[in-house]
Amino acid sequence: MNILTKYSGKVEIDEKKILKFEKGIPGFPEEKQFIILPLSEDDILQIMQSVKTPELAFVITNPFHFFKDYDFSLDDASIEQLKLDAPEQVEVFNILTAQDPFRKTTANLQSPVIINKSNQLAKQVILNNPAFTTKHRIFDQKSISKKG
Repeated sequence: MNILTKYSGKVEIDEKKILKFEKGIPGFPEEKQFIILPLSEDDILQIMQSVKTPELAFVITNPFHFFKDYDFSLDDASIEQLKLDAPEQVEVFNILTAQDPFRKTTANLQSPVIINKSNQLAKQVILNNPAFTTKHRIFDQKSISKKG
């Protein structure tokens, strides 16, 4: 299947890899299908691209590349909605807000995207944890000041 994308133009995708968001994502309730596409060669940065709307795409990352201690529990309703049976089925991503310069880029740790890898069901979960915000810098402040 071919789709138009925001960053790569026309691309061929595997329909089996389309993520299904039953209720859309916050702010985009009609957007129920996304695909994850590479952005960087190391897969640290990826794109969550709408299958339906070419101009709707989010830069995402696995939060554990940047936040080793990131930890939360899913509520029972989310576990049921995603049909999760085991922790190994879970894949976690966070949406980034890219900044200029890039070292100021932030991650939304308050609302991770949770994917059940075994069935491609997905949901953006809003956590009720005051330790998490929508704008956590992904680069350590000490390393930023050393690099400029």
